[in-house]
Amino acid sequence: MTRTMASGLSLIERLALIDRLAKWPRLSALALGVLSATGFQPIGLWPVALLAVGVFALLATRTRTWLRAFGLGWLFGVAHFTLGNAWIANSFTYQSEMPEVLGWLAVPLLALYLAVYPALAALAARAVVKGGTGWAFALVFAGAWIVTEWMRGWVFTGYAWNPLAMVLLGPFDRPGLAAIAPVMGTYALSGLAVLLGCALVLLVRERNWLASGGVASLLAVGMYLPPVAPRHVQTGDELLVTIVQPDIPQEQISDPQYYEANYTRLAQLSPRLDEDTAPRLVLWPEAGMADYLRDGYPQRYYDRTTALASPDYARRRLGATVGEGSVLLTGAVDLEIGPDENGWVRALGARNAVTAVSADGEILGSYAKAHLVPYGEYLPMRGLLEPLGLSRLVAGSIDFWPGPGPQTIDLGEYGRVGVQVCYEIVFSGEVVDPDNRPDFIFNASSEGWFGAFAPSQFLAQSRMRAIEEGLPVLRATNSGISAIIDPRGVVREHLGLPHGGRIDSVVPPAAAPTLFARFGNMLALAWALVFLLAAFVAMRRQAS
Repeated sequence: MTRTMASGLSLIERLALIDRLAKWPRLSALALGVLSATGFQPIGLWPVALLAVGVFALLATRTRTWLRAFGLGWLFGVAHFTLGNAWIANSFTYQSEMPEVLGWLAVPLLALYLAVYPALAALAARAVVKGGTGWAFALVFAGAWIVTEWMRGWVFTGYAWNPLAMVLLGPFDRPGLAAIAPVMGTYALSGLAVLLGCALVLLVRERNWLASGGVASLLAVGMYLPPVAPRHVQTGDELLVTIVQPDIPQEQISDPQYYEANYTRLAQLSPRLDEDTAPRLVLWPEAGMADYLRDGYPQRYYDRTTALASPDYARRRLGATVGEGSVLLTGAVDLEIGPDENGWVRALGARNAVTAVSADGEILGSYAKAHLVPYGEYLPMRGLLEPLGLSRLVAGSIDFWPGPGPQTIDLGEYGRVGVQVCYEIVFSGEVVDPDNRPDFIFNASSEGWFGAFAPSQFLAQSRMRAIEEGLPVLRATNSGISAIIDPRGVVREHLGLPHGGRIDSVVPPAAAPTLFARFGNMLALAWALVFLLAAFVAMRRQAS
């Protein structure tokens, strides 16, 4: 048992904590919401997070009506999401369209909405379970949490950031309790986290010291057990990979006067280190390429990027940069050209893309980001909001358009790659084309917007996708954290914050398709049903 969890369990018993918190339920719900968010990276106080969720559930059992349970759940969620999403405020410092202070207003405003989901879970548990010891409530709460967290991932295009399951992810070299994600899925693992937190608190409340100590000990051991499968041993036949992390200041990435300097920085980190010409992938981050790489745009658009003014020359320069036997995957922008309402041919929209370029400058394939960021990549209801001055963080007169969703780019001897751009990687069950399974996932990202918290959370969620899908995830970011993650969620190599450099390694082999890879989030919802059925069994036993 960890010292933190042991002291937390002792506090619950010694101070009759629930009785004290029940005197100030609203303030207590806010405090517990903050504590529950400390389990996320980079803080990582997972025992505190689990105990906070468990104490909140027991507090919610004392509410008289489902409406009061909803209110406490909403306050809990407001605090939980305010701390968990605090990094968003930092992004407002890298734009000029809106006052920076609005960033600190945007975070709690977003939390007011996101808090509805844990509130709905508390409401469901209170509505179904009228009273009792709390075990039935815990089971319904856990099952409802799975459903509401899954809903959060797709309602209003979805915001799946920081599912509670992330507190069960172990350190870099071991998966922790997230090792069971292949048979549950992230959202069901979140429900399990809720249930574990409730179980710890309820067992202490019942003075069942043996059981509570056993659960706490199993949790502590499970979080630090090494991966079950042995670490892969390189044979020399693997695909070579070079991941480039240029560490370009965020404010310079989109500034035309720095385009060539940025390119030079990327180019300097990309050549082979020896004369070997074995197949090699070179991975550049999101926004890695300022030049437009596709033909067919009006010349004025090429003139705006660099002095090259030629997409053919830009591609051939890229091919020469990575050299013979290499294929480059780089973040880029594609334009959608057509006539506007006045008949002028212009850019109507843009695509946040990753493009594969061969050594001879040929485009081998591309992927367009599907999950776009509202106000970051497009302005919802632009015709209504733009006249009111509500511009997006990335200024411009056109919006990014979404791509079709998960796709696999077949690069022949360079492998089959599934691409996810930036925060797309957080959407459980939506990162792989199930009918065209890739060999690995490439997550191109640019996270300098978000300070120190978000990159750690990005990496953690990338690890969870690797475990769920049984696929390696390769991350190339501008300023960190770039990494090679194997299918067990183990970080084999990484470049931290904020450092430039490169990783030279091999692409880890994929595992067999997991149960989650076959059934997706239907598997997680099936677990929600299991929890709910167990709750009804518990209620029947109590009634008898």
